[in-house]
Amino acid sequence: MIPADWTPHRRDDRELLGWIRPDGESWRAVDVLGREITDATDWLDAEEALEAHGIAWLADPWILDGQGDEPLRVRIVEVVPEGAARISVKVDDFGDMQRPPTARYDLPWTLPSRLRPPAPGDPDGRTLTR
Repeated sequence: MIPADWTPHRRDDRELLGWIRPDGESWRAVDVLGREITDATDWLDAEEALEAHGIAWLADPWILDGQGDEPLRVRIVEVVPEGAARISVKVDDFGDMQRPPTARYDLPWTLPSRLRPPAPGDPDGRTLTR
């Protein structure tokens, strides 16, 4: 649930980039996954940080740990920060519309530690075995 004192920040096209939340006399920018992307700062710097951070990174591959023996390469398909808050991911299908639907997992919002950007040694989609 988004705290009442968090102010949504949107792009010109009304797409949500995140929130600006109070921190004493200062403000912090929070992205759509609930991660703080600034230290305590002024309002305009928090806005600029959210604009610069954007949301394009949501389309990048992610790694889901703890779902099996090996880390899973996944894509974020939905972020719902309010109500039944969740982050939905699916096993990466590399855009192949001919293959059957891949497994989908609903994770808690904010970003759980087992969902993370890829690191060296993680599945890359081009390697069949490790």
